[in-house]
Amino acid sequence: MPAAGAGEEFWVFGYGSLMWRPDFPFLARRAATLFGAHRSLCVFSHIHRGSPRRPGLVLGLDRGGSCRGVGFRVATDDVEDVLAYLREREQVTQVYRETRRAIRLYGRAAAVQALCYVVDRAHPQYAGMLTLDEQLRLVRQGRGQSGVNAEYVRNTARHLRELGIRERRLEALASLLTD
Repeated sequence: MPAAGAGEEFWVFGYGSLMWRPDFPFLARRAATLFGAHRSLCVFSHIHRGSPRRPGLVLGLDRGGSCRGVGFRVATDDVEDVLAYLREREQVTQVYRETRRAIRLYGRAAAVQALCYVVDRAHPQYAGMLTLDEQLRLVRQGRGQSGVNAEYVRNTARHLRELGIRERRLEALASLLTD
């Protein structure tokens, strides 16, 4: 996948932990909306928030709807390093497809192309739509290289609220998670 065309800005779309823990350098951070995909707890986590024997559950961009999140503009000189970092972070098991999609930045009339990680529905880690009880079971058991799964869900729910984004299903799950 090409990074960006000559003279084109390079943007990354964050919809989960990338919103609150990007861990890469960026020039600008803007509220943004992606159309054609929605945020969903639909990925069995085998590395970052779980293991193959005790999977956790993390967010993916699943087809349909729209998703409010954050766009990060990356300096041209940093694009290669940021791409390498994101591929190492997001592509550990290849459950996400790396793609460029149009996002609408708040306060900007024209859409921009952004790097997005969209869930691969054919991948064995695709969980699809789970009941709240099943989500709760998976999140409670999940622990991986990046920490406890319940912390990931609570942090994401809190950051979404701070951005004024209501995700009722995620909020309901987060409210059931106690330390």
